[in-house]
Amino acid sequence: MLVISQVSKRYGDAPALAPTDLQVPSGESLVLIGPSGCGKSTLLRLIAGLIQPDSGTITFEGTRLSSENILQIRQRMGYVIQEGGLFPHLTVRDNVTVMARYLHRDASWIDCRINELAQLARLPEEMMSRFPAELSGGQRQRVSLMRALMLDPDLLLLDEPLGALDPMIRYELQQELKAIFGQLGKTVIMVTHDIAEAAFFGQTLVLMRDGHIVQAGPFKELAQTPAEPFVEQFITAQREPMAQLVEALR
Repeated sequence: MLVISQVSKRYGDAPALAPTDLQVPSGESLVLIGPSGCGKSTLLRLIAGLIQPDSGTITFEGTRLSSENILQIRQRMGYVIQEGGLFPHLTVRDNVTVMARYLHRDASWIDCRINELAQLARLPEEMMSRFPAELSGGQRQRVSLMRALMLDPDLLLLDEPLGALDPMIRYELQQELKAIFGQLGKTVIMVTHDIAEAAFFGQTLVLMRDGHIVQAGPFKELAQTPAEPFVEQFITAQREPMAQLVEALR
């Protein structure tokens, strides 16, 4: 579905992404992971066409992304950001349907689609008239997911979608999101800094550091055959504090 070839990005003199190659098969869930500033969110924004690469090409379902076609192609992508990114002056319904209304989709189609998505995201009908400030963090993320899925996109992009939620809500939404991904069969690219979350969602994990892909593969492969010491260090750094806490409570 997606082919990234020698794509790079700089901000002034600072390289955000070194020339990078990556392929994403259709129907796969791929997770970009790494420490802050490693380039994972930059790569996701390049895929979404929100920023332009300094070099290289991005091909989506056989079509090379360009400034001329990105607005049309973006309609085939759903995008979810941390804390939802909802328009505060619009109701839930208007937030979810904003692009469908802009594209003059039929009103009956919009009604049918929003009902389907509300059931999928487990969002009660009475919340459709509320504003984002009247929702919990978990509810806002459900609305953001509904908005991303409104046009039935081929590719779903999620940038730290659960990072701002408390642990219990985060756990609940992790279970629901994975079930939704499996039910819809969408191609998913997610950004997270949490190795456990990455292992839970991703068929393929892409570990990045300093704008480079260090290793890509299933979590088991990264854990058992790390390509370099950093891979092991990154995994261990997140495992050990929890293991030490569990040991201390025994």
